[in-house]
Amino acid sequence: MRLKLPSTPKSNVLSRRSALSAASFGMAALATAPARVEAAEWTATEKANVQLIKEFCASVATHDMVKIMSFFSEKGSYRLTETQEPAKGREAVMEKINGYLPRVVRFEILETFAKGPMVINERIDSFMGGPLRSWHGTGVFFIKEGLIVEWYDYTISVDRG
Repeated sequence: MRLKLPSTPKSNVLSRRSALSAASFGMAALATAPARVEAAEWTATEKANVQLIKEFCASVATHDMVKIMSFFSEKGSYRLTETQEPAKGREAVMEKINGYLPRVVRFEILETFAKGPMVINERIDSFMGGPLRSWHGTGVFFIKEGLIVEWYDYTISVDRG
């Protein structure tokens, strides 16, 4: 049996099978469309890790290297951007941070995610003087025993002013 839609040319005649197939395909597409997913509540450890990273990011604007380094483990590592090798060990991390610290105005956290020992934040880091005005990116932090073991940054965009 063939269905003929009113006021359509003969070439647009649909069979019952193709109409049902099209409807089924549409329903399947709707069923597989992403639904809004709510994240699970953070555990006490995840909350503590997020607080640690908030305090760390706030400390950078103080330019107090002793305070900044108090957030890192002795064997901490830091990668400034995805194109660089990480600085490994306390002295190397301190040297890397010292390379830009005098120009830091603030690290503004836009959004934060936490899962177990990992904290991921989207930030805009603002600078005065030097080659960058701001850096927009994502920081990935691995925390162990209340200290940063790894901090790797990934660039979204830069403003060279």
